Amino acid sequence: LCNIDARIEMKNNEELYPMAEHGQSTYLMHQVVTNQMYVHCYFREFLLVSNLGDKYRRMLARTKNTGTKRVLDIFQIFFGGISALCLARDTREEKWRKIGEEFKQQMAKLLEYSTWNFENKFCLLQAELYYLNGCHGMADLSYQASITSARDHKFVNEEALAYELYGIYLVENKMAVKGIQQLRMAMYKYKKWGAIKKADDVKNFIELVKQSVTLWNQEAEPMNEAKY
Repeated sequence: LCNIDARIEMKNNEELYPMAEHGQSTYLMHQVVTNQMYVHCYFREFLLVSNLGDKYRRMLARTKNTGTKRVLDIFQIFFGGISALCLARDTREEKWRKIGEEFKQQMAKLLEYSTWNFENKFCLLQAELYYLNGCHGMADLSYQASITSARDHKFVNEEALAYELYGIYLVENKMAVKGIQQLRMAMYKYKKWGAIKKADDVKNFIELVKQSVTLWNQEAEPMNEAKY
């Protein structure tokens, strides 16, 4: 860092994207899109993730580098898959399911080459697909498998994401107490990764869940009294 020329003007993603598009720089475009997909996926802005992936693929189709494969393309498969499956569950639109299933199949092929790098990612995509299909027992096992694999292979950020998605799954399926436990683990792992803003985001979500649990309990009390 000490050798960087101070005269170089640093650009943010909003400035770099049109530069990459205008100059048809697939390398720069890849870096910008991957960075933005990271942020949008972790903050659950899933439609933005999908839109970015579409833009990137359209640009590749216009260049001579359509056959180029990059190691970092795995993140577009991973984040694109997570986003599509979550959108499929939220919107019930079949197109998102198909996109999510396609990304999961691509991750399965990558898994054949490296268990270390891709096992936790595949398990998390599989968990989201099981959840979408209503296979709750298999979803639960797959979330836990993703967490274990990410921990064993030292991907602390993806371990945090798996804890978070598992926690959300549990909360949405009326297992709020266990879900909060997983969300607290996600918050701890995000802090360990250095993602303080994301950790605060999870903390705020936990507070919302607690409020909802209180409301559920208040609504349930008259029913219990009436029963007895």
